Amino acid sequence: STPPKDTDMEVPDAAMNSGDKKFALPVDSENKATEFRIYSAAAPHMRAFHLSWVSFFACFVSTFAAPPLLPIIRDNLNLTSTDIGNAGIAAVTGAVFARITMGTACDLFGPRLASAALILLTAPAVFCSAMANSPMSFLLVRFFTGFSLATFVSTQFWMSSMFSAPVVGTANGVAGGWGNLGGGATQLIMPVVFSLIRDIGATKFTAWRIAFLIPALFQTLSAFAIFFLGQDLPDGNYSRLQKSGDKHKDNFKQVLYHAVTNYRGWILALTYGYCFGVELTVDNIIAQYFYDRFNVNLHTAGIIAASFGLANLFSRPGGGLLSDVVAKKFGMRGRLWTLWIVQMLGGLFCILLGKVGSLGVSVAVMLIFSVFVQAACGLTFGVVPFVSRRSLGVISGMTGGGGNVGAVLTQVIFFRGSRYSTETGITLMGVMMICCTLPILFIFFPQWGGMFCGPSSKGITEEEYYMSEWNSTEKDKGFHKASLKFADNSRSERGKKVDSALTPSNETPPTHV
Repeated sequence: STPPKDTDMEVPDAAMNSGDKKFALPVDSENKATEFRIYSAAAPHMRAFHLSWVSFFACFVSTFAAPPLLPIIRDNLNLTSTDIGNAGIAAVTGAVFARITMGTACDLFGPRLASAALILLTAPAVFCSAMANSPMSFLLVRFFTGFSLATFVSTQFWMSSMFSAPVVGTANGVAGGWGNLGGGATQLIMPVVFSLIRDIGATKFTAWRIAFLIPALFQTLSAFAIFFLGQDLPDGNYSRLQKSGDKHKDNFKQVLYHAVTNYRGWILALTYGYCFGVELTVDNIIAQYFYDRFNVNLHTAGIIAASFGLANLFSRPGGGLLSDVVAKKFGMRGRLWTLWIVQMLGGLFCILLGKVGSLGVSVAVMLIFSVFVQAACGLTFGVVPFVSRRSLGVISGMTGGGGNVGAVLTQVIFFRGSRYSTETGITLMGVMMICCTLPILFIFFPQWGGMFCGPSSKGITEEEYYMSEWNSTEKDKGFHKASLKFADNSRSERGKKVDSALTPSNETPPTHV
């Protein structure tokens, strides 16, 4: 019999090449890597991974460079507690809109151009932090610097474009977690940089300003690295693939429509608002909380605060890995159950953190809380890549933006002004976390099921779910081919218990390419 055309040919899971292309990692039929080798920097898969987490790390360092130096900046600019609260809110507000826009930009132009452009556009705000001379100018530089946190969306989009279903949770978790490490690392980096500059001979009010040049430079260099070394997809950059006809330029209205009409995206945006949103809030308040409540010095408060963020080294990646491991046996239903349990436990430890009154116990509870809240973030992005294939960027942007909305609301309600003490605010934040985790119970995929029920009795397949995002005209033009391959590769989400429920994984999908 004649061999199938190259475009329709399925690549065996362990194959290292597809057509004329050769890859350092095994790939699936979309040329996405089926293994995640953390110590490799092989192009394009692992190089994209390292570029994405380093640049996101740089943006986190920039955005949270101010909190560890606040006791100095506070005296220099005469900031009140309300000014500090407003600036903290401003830092995470800008990213709400930036993240949703970033998702759309990734869908239309690719993650390489989208992230490099945003990082370069926000770098001047970090440089300008050194010139802040009033509460308003301090608020504005934090607001514009915060836009850079939208690189999270391009990071997750890029990983979902480079890694296959069995390892996408791990790739998303490690890239997001190591990027988030910047929130903890900056608590250590900025006081050290400040001390060095002051010891050289600068006054403390000059030293904090010069210190901001370090994160600004780091952020700028990371943007150039992405632009010159990165690649959008395993097969090449969007622009080249669109010119050659291998990838069509998608319709913005259709991409947006299929994202906003998918209720699963909205639920994940809400729940992410109370795992990542809580993490951002804690990044903003925790150093000052320990400094004020337990009378520790600035350096000690910085180390305690850093330990919360630095848990991302293993906790968020652990969440992503756990999502993939559970999915091998229990499929998507396992991913949802694990997310719900871990985030609920995070809420309970958050309540406890606000209740304990001794320094040692507070630090211990904070560390346990950090592991659960960050693992929940990793688990969330073990589910996100499967919500939509066509509108992956917008869904990622909605979810990521939800994280920032949660951070803004939490800080406005509980940590702005003096309505609540910080410890009461932390406890109430834990209650909110538990309440906002409950909607995960309502997420249902007709081809895989939900937390309490199996797949739809109508026998809907993965192909039918992802093909519903394309109309007949688009299918006639072949625009849906990538979605069809993704549907085939996502059959692993049935789990071993229902592996042969519908279409056996070694058969051709029922929908013709």
